[in-house]
Amino acid sequence: MTTAEERILSIDFGRKRIGIALSDPLKIFAYPYKTILNDHTFWKTLLKILNENKVIKILLGYPLKEDGKKSESTFMVERFKLELEAKTPIPVIYWDERYSSVTAKSNIIASVTGKKKRQDKGLVDRNAAYVILQEYLNEISNGRQVL
Repeated sequence: MTTAEERILSIDFGRKRIGIALSDPLKIFAYPYKTILNDHTFWKTLLKILNENKVIKILLGYPLKEDGKKSESTFMVERFKLELEAKTPIPVIYWDERYSSVTAKSNIIASVTGKKKRQDKGLVDRNAAYVILQEYLNEISNGRQVL
């Protein structure tokens, strides 16, 4: 049984910054939530976000090369997933993130006024997480079976 407050969270993982997006309680819309620095406070911050937002599923952006092969970033994300699964019982699934940053940058250019605001690197990270999550939610709403 699910409650109306439960949400899905997506992560755009990076060495320096980690973009976070959340779904609405009905799991129809995603929104860019926050960018967290990948530093010594990261785990405390992430676990607090998971708890406060009643997250029931985590989508983890899976960075593959354009030809579908793994890169150094892919292996870094795989290690992160293992650590995440060790720290929380919430199911974690990979979601292909190819082109999410490109789409996020296009969305930012189209919607954010002011060059200075668009240069915020954290804005791209949380918007990439948003793109990942919105694609997933769209698949669900189209009746496609996803993990």
